[in-house]
Amino acid sequence: MSGGDMIRDTLKAAQIEAMKTKAMEALQTIRLIQSEIKNKDIELRGKEIADDDAHVTAVLQKMVKQRRESAEMFRKGGADDRAAQEEAEIAVIERYLPKQLGDEEADAAVRAVIADTGATSMKDMGKVMAEIRARHGAAIEPAKASAMAKAALSGQ
Repeated sequence: MSGGDMIRDTLKAAQIEAMKTKAMEALQTIRLIQSEIKNKDIELRGKEIADDDAHVTAVLQKMVKQRRESAEMFRKGGADDRAAQEEAEIAVIERYLPKQLGDEEADAAVRAVIADTGATSMKDMGKVMAEIRARHGAAIEPAKASAMAKAALSGQ
């Protein structure tokens, strides 16, 4: 695998630490994360994974999104204890997500990439997104970067 498997290594170390300190809730969530990553690995078997951290980050982002939706549903249904459980898992998962850029930083980063690549229209979108990924990896959520690039390229 090219690049480092930094997040995987961090998770492994965190699992060992959680076992030593008997942090059962964290341990449970870390095991869930590892099992989700393994499922994604199996799904992508034989395909080239260029950046393992980005691959793992996508899994983590999806897990957070699922739990946010569940927590919201539990809260609406008055099951606050179940919502709190989902939120506790989100807090653990977020420890392993790369730091995200704020909206203003992300917007500035997208505009810098557009300027540097000389992109002028939507047909340059692929080139712009590839460069955003190359420079900022998982620090900007792909959907957010895409929306910002579209807005900038359509002159908004």
